[in-house]
Amino acid sequence: SRPQKVCLCPFLPVHPLKVSTCLYIIQHPAEESRVLRTVPLLAACLPPDKCKILVGRRFNEDRYPELATVCRNPNTLILYPGAEATNLEEIAVMSSSPSVMIIIDGTWSQAKDIFYKNSLFRLPKQVQLKPSISSQYVIRTQPTNTCLSTLECAAVALSIMEKNKTIQETILHPLQALCSFQLQHGAQIHHSKEHLLKNGLYDKPMPKNKRKLRRMELLVNNIKI
Repeated sequence: SRPQKVCLCPFLPVHPLKVSTCLYIIQHPAEESRVLRTVPLLAACLPPDKCKILVGRRFNEDRYPELATVCRNPNTLILYPGAEATNLEEIAVMSSSPSVMIIIDGTWSQAKDIFYKNSLFRLPKQVQLKPSISSQYVIRTQPTNTCLSTLECAAVALSIMEKNKTIQETILHPLQALCSFQLQHGAQIHHSKEHLLKNGLYDKPMPKNKRKLRRMELLVNNIKI
């Protein structure tokens, strides 16, 4: 749905990737209206039955019986970092059966809201990534230098679960093209908020809200938030 001269189709795989892992993308409604969102690129790389997108803020068993069944499946994982989360690479070593992975798509505050206000999402085993890559989604500001977009998280996670590094490279290809096109047409590279604060480059008024101000102080002092 982009103009032909910036079309991303040539950067997508010729055929959807063959994967055994099924992704459920839980998308905050605000992401639907973002022009440069990454989930459509992810979905274009995978078979429809391996990338299911559910949009909303609240998910209960009555309205989403299929999702409830998925959340109760012992092979289902949810990608959400925290003290309770296990490194995904450790899980992948022990598991040989096909898995389902839930990924929340939204800003960090939106993802946190969805995770904690939906009890279904605390049923699956919680996992997190220890990526060695920095985000290539440079046309959107991330909170820290280690934050990844939804597409990048999915690319890393699938490459681990499927034990196939080329999956990550294939899924990242259209994202790299998207950022390249945008930069060629006037977009600016967005450094993370952490980078801007540490280097005295943050040019917006500091928040008056004490909680937000405290989060910024933690970023500057290298404390995980």
